[in-house]
Formats: sequence, C-alpha cells, structure tokens
Amino acid sequence: MAHAPHNHTGHHHHGSGSNIKVAFFLNFGFTILEIIGGLWINSVAIISDALHDLGDSLSLGLAWYFEKVAKRGRDKQFTFGYKRFSLLGAVINSVVLLVGSFIVLSEAIPRILHPEPVNAAGMVGFALLGIVVNGAAVLRLKSGESLNEKVVRLHLMEDVLGWVAVLIGGIVLYFYDVPVIDPILSVGITLYVLYNVVRNLRESMKILLQATPPNINPTEVEERLVQVPGVQSIHDLHIWTLDGTYNVLTLHAVIAPELQVQQTEAIKKRLRQAMADIDIQHVTVELETTEEACSHEGSL
Repeated sequence: MAHAPHNHTGHHHHGSGSNIKVAFFLNFGFTILEIIGGLWINSVAIISDALHDLGDSLSLGLAWYFEKVAKRGRDKQFTFGYKRFSLLGAVINSVVLLVGSFIVLSEAIPRILHPEPVNAAGMVGFALLGIVVNGAAVLRLKSGESLNEKVVRLHLMEDVLGWVAVLIGGIVLYFYDVPVIDPILSVGITLYVLYNVVRNLRESMKILLQATPPNINPTEVEERLVQVPGVQSIHDLHIWTLDGTYNVLTLHAVIAPELQVQQTEAIKKRLRQAMADIDIQHVTVELETTEEACSHEGSL
C-alpha cells in the first residue's frame, strides 16, 4: 500500500533567531565589561561569572547561527529539514558551559583557602548592572519554544540569580570584612549551573537518541489508533522528535484485504485526524492487509 501524505502543520518559531541575536549582543557586551571590572574589583565571583558569560556568548552566537540554519527547508541531503541544527546548538551550548564551570571551580576553590580583599562597592555596582542586562535578555527570550531558546533562557536566568547572589555578597562585604564570601558565592553559583546543564544535556541526548517525547504516551497513541474504524491492529509504531517541538510518528496499520482504494484513503485520513490533538506534526502511515507479511516487524 502507498504511504499516506504527511502532515506538516508543525510549530514555526519566526522570532527565535532575532531573540537570540539580541541576547547575544547584550551578553557579549556585558562580558567585556565584566572581565575589566572583575580584574579591577579583584572579585573571583565576578571573574568567574565573566568566564561563564564568555562561554554563554559563544553559545549564544552558535545558537543564533543554528536557529537560522534550522529554518531552511528540507533538501536531498537533509530530507527531514534542518530542525536538528537547533538541537546541535543546544548540545554545544551545554558542553561549553560544562567546561567553563570546571574552570570556574578550579579558580574559586583555592580562593576559599586563601581569600583576598574585594572592592565591595564595585561588586554591588556590577551585580546591579548584571541583573538589569541579563534580566533584559531573559525577557527577550521569554516566549521562546525551541529547545535552543529554552537552554539559552535557562543560562541567562541562572546569570540573573547568580548576580542576585553576588549583590547580596557585595552588600555583606561592604559592611563586614569577610572576603571568603566571594569565592564561596562563586562555587555555589557554579554548582547550580552544573546541575542544570547536566539536566539539559540529558534532555538533548534523549532527543538525539530518538526517545519518545515526554509529553506523548505511546500506549495512549496506540489505543486511539486501534479505535479507528477499519483498523484491525497497529504495529511498527515509532514516535520521536526532531528538535523538542516538532514530533514525528510512523506506523503500520492492518486492514481487511477487501477494502477499496477510497476506503483505504478514508482510513488514512481518520488515522491522521486521531493524532491531530496529541502534538504530533508529521504522520506517516503504511497500510497492510491481513494477508500480507510485514517486512519490518521484529526487525527493530
């Protein structure tokens, strides 16, 4: 039997590239200020955050590029299109942050044992500026739905929380001479970032390994499909996602051999309609009769 026409009613994120572009320039400009200010203030927390933001800036630049690539249509080389390039940006982003986090820890931990004096007033000033700049970038990406945007938004949100911690530390240092607070803050911020990066990297790996999307229940999908009139059974069912938002379903449906072409087309249409509200954007159906042996059954 012929394959059913595909359903291409997926999500389109037209503004994601421009959102990430704005976030990139905000982050990169502020990173330069951070490096200069961190050296002037002698704050390892600010220098550590500068290294973190430098990694973020690289990741944002990659994310911006990959979001543009992801909008290309499919071609002979990439028959599913370029949506996964957005996911590639998210993976590189996470790896860069992992490396940056270990660099930060290697700088901050020795400072706990040998704390150095910090310019508390400068620390407070940079913390306030950091909250404003990173907060503006988070707001810019607030409505983003792609995994790439979500990962970038998480990084920037972590930066905001980190600057809130630096602000509190700076206020404490302004009134009390306890310089060890600075590297302790740095280690705390970095461990929090590491936890979230690992969590996002796991999500990205599941998508790359074609795991079933977490918001879709294969049992529920199969139950819906077998209830379609004319369908006797379902097998060779596969559900995966290209980029975390665009989900794909392929299946083999067994029907009675005496059905006419018009009847089989109606069954295909009903099968696709049954998937319309389960957040599956691309449906491919192969129909088989009870007299046919499926060449794929048991091969995976």
